Amino acid sequence: MAEEELQMEEGGKKKGKLMIIIIAVVVLLVGGGAAYFFLMGDEPMPEEAMMDDSGAAPQEALVSSTVKPGSALYVAMPRPFRFNVPGSTRDRIVQIKVQLMVRGTDNEEEAKKHIPLIEGSLLRIFSTANADDLVTEAGKIAIRDSALTEVQKTMSGVSGGKVVEEVLFTGFVMQ
Repeated sequence: MAEEELQMEEGGKKKGKLMIIIIAVVVLLVGGGAAYFFLMGDEPMPEEAMMDDSGAAPQEALVSSTVKPGSALYVAMPRPFRFNVPGSTRDRIVQIKVQLMVRGTDNEEEAKKHIPLIEGSLLRIFSTANADDLVTEAGKIAIRDSALTEVQKTMSGVSGGKVVEEVLFTGFVMQ
């Protein structure tokens, strides 16, 4: 009889431990879900964006909100541009790191496919630079705008559309 009571107590201890483990797992899952909701939740989409004219949800609304078809993506040029520029007092060496802002993965792939062509266009613009102009902020903006115009013209000739939205200078050193 004493052995039966001992076995019942051990069985009760095992069931109690098992219940504690189950409760702990449930609490962790609920707590993790709540933390994810509060920390990672985006603002909800407006109802107009969720419905089309017929009142049904369009396919685009069903796509995850983290990957938007027209979201900005950045394509880095594989190496910085280094070149000499003439100045009124002396020649200078310039190094520019460039990234291209594109919209959507199709344009990203198109830009990556034509990196040598884009590099050629940028070098063509950078070779016209003057050190006296690049010292000023207006000169940097002017060469960046010229680079954007030239890259867009080159890409529209190859792909038939505007692929690059912005040319960004992520590093600019002049010695």
